[in-house]
Formats: sequence, structure tokens, C-alpha cells
Amino acid sequence: MSEPVLELDGLEKHFVQRDSIWQTVKHAFTSSSPSRIRAVDDVSLTLDENQVQGIIGESGCGKTTLLKTLIGLYEPTSGDMYFNGRPVSEFEKRDWKEFRRRVQIVFQDPFNSMDPKYTVRATLKEQLDIHDIPYEEGDFHDILKQVKLSPPEKYLDRYPHHLSGGEKQRVSVARALILEPEVILADEPVSMLDVSTQAAILQDLRDLTRDVGVSMLYISHDLSTVSYVCDRVNVMYLGRVVESAETEELLGEPRHPYTQALINAIPIPDPHYDREPMTIAGTPSDSSDLPSGCRFKDRCPDRMDVCDVAPRHVSPADGSTASVACHLYDDHDPAEGEGVTVDE
Repeated sequence: MSEPVLELDGLEKHFVQRDSIWQTVKHAFTSSSPSRIRAVDDVSLTLDENQVQGIIGESGCGKTTLLKTLIGLYEPTSGDMYFNGRPVSEFEKRDWKEFRRRVQIVFQDPFNSMDPKYTVRATLKEQLDIHDIPYEEGDFHDILKQVKLSPPEKYLDRYPHHLSGGEKQRVSVARALILEPEVILADEPVSMLDVSTQAAILQDLRDLTRDVGVSMLYISHDLSTVSYVCDRVNVMYLGRVVESAETEELLGEPRHPYTQALINAIPIPDPHYDREPMTIAGTPSDSSDLPSGCRFKDRCPDRMDVCDVAPRHVSPADGSTASVACHLYDDHDPAEGEGVTVDE
């Protein structure tokens, strides 16, 4: 097995919540600490070469914060990240520049991620200039053909306001690919596009990862699009990955109650298909005041007493690469507290 291109080990990103004047005075006199928002909490995953992994979850679960931490826009609170086996914590300035060439991001909003004063040619050229990469006019033609903007001459001198939403997002993908990256971080890249354009962009992303040999982390709140493009899916809830499995296994045999609810909520394009409506009781907890133990326990239909203790990740079947953090699949003896850890 080759070395993973990207590896996370217990990665965390917490934010200190801003306090009011009254709360600041209270902390000063009581020696209490400001509230912390655990946006990303103990996330571990391994992204292999030419693999596409999805990260799925509700809005506010920490998906985008995870992505921004990976690209270096946020400094991790704790945990380790490795790029091609090397700890990112050891990077110097020149290492970060090389890292940001090899790890590219495609933003959610194609309408604001392009500079309105730049033509498509200038948008692509800027990337190459920043990294001192020599280029020829033919390079721009080749990359636009790769993202299915043909003929290239039709697009190179256009400004963003001359392009449709789908065309802008294709230019965003071309802007990432022109640097020949090893990893693409895609932050809900089709959520602002119409359904027909979504399907086309998703198919192109899938084809490009196979043809170019690039790995991708695909972040979305829509499990139906994630399942279309990803080899493996990680399900996040309130900053933690609660289940991870190969896409077909996760869709065919979801184990965590939260994953089951997400899959049952996927619309079925058949007006005559009859099924019980799927709802999750309650609302997600406040990220600054998370419950102890399992973070899904207050909404879970299978809640048990042991859920007051944080579950560990276990593999629920022999030979499976799946992992689920749920007491329903753990062999520990709740009375003895074996195999579980307290969520501090």
C-alpha cells in the first residue's frame, strides 16, 4: 500500500466564544473560563491517492471549518495532520507555499469566488504567476477543454458576469487543476447551482479525479450528491465523525441512527412511492454547551444509559473497513465502563 496523501489524527479546532462585558467581569471574579466552541473535535481520517472521500452532515456540524483547517486558514487547536507522510506542524513558509499548490480548494459560491475584474485567462494566469510556473497559451486551452468549456477561445477573454453559474464553477475547477494538485478540497461545489447543472458538474468532477489521478475531499450537506461522486463517506455530527464507510456499504447498511435518518430523508423521485416520513426529534445542541457522552443522544431513538459516556469508534463487522461511534455496536460492559471514554 502506498503512503496516504493526506492523514488526520485527532484533529481539533476550537474557538473561544466572545463574551459580553458582564461575562468578562464574571470570569475575572470567578476564575471561570470563556465558553469554547468545539467546531471540529477529534477527527481522524486517511485520504489515499486517487481516492474521493465525502464529508456529510447538517449545517453547522463543522464541515467547512474542517476544510479551512486543512488548507491552513485556521490553525488546529490540537491533533496532527500529515501530507505525504510529513507532519504539517513542521512546515516552514516555503513548505506552506508548496502545500497550497498541491492542495487546492473549490469554493461553494462560484458567483463570489472569482475576481470580477479578471478575465478567465487572468484568473488562470494568476495561479501560475503566484507559484512561478512557466506556461504557454496552449495550457489555458487544454485546461478549459478538460473542464468542458469549449471552444476555449470563446471563454478566455470573458469576465465572470459573462458566464453562467455552471460555467463559473467550471472555471473554478480549472483554476484548481491548472496547478496539477494532488488533493482538491471541494466545499459544497454544486449547492448553489440548478439541478441539471449539478449533475453535469458532479459527473465531471468524478471523471476528472479518475483521469487526472487527483484525490478529493468533497464536503456537502446533501448525501445524494456525495454518494454520486465519493468512494467513501464520513458522517459528521457536531464536530465529530460518527460513521465512516465505503459508499455502497454506508448506503446499503447504515449503522449509526443519525446516518440512518439522513439516508431515509433522501427524496425518492417517484410520486407513487410510499414510505413513512423520517424525522429526527429535537434540534442539535449548542456547540458551546455540548452534552457529555454521545452528542446525538438527546435526539436518538435508541438512547441507552451508557450513552452518557462518549462512544469509541469500532468496526461493526469482520473484514469491513467501516467505523461507527455508537454503543449499539460496542461489546464493552457498560457496568464496568470498558471500551469507552468520558467526554470531557
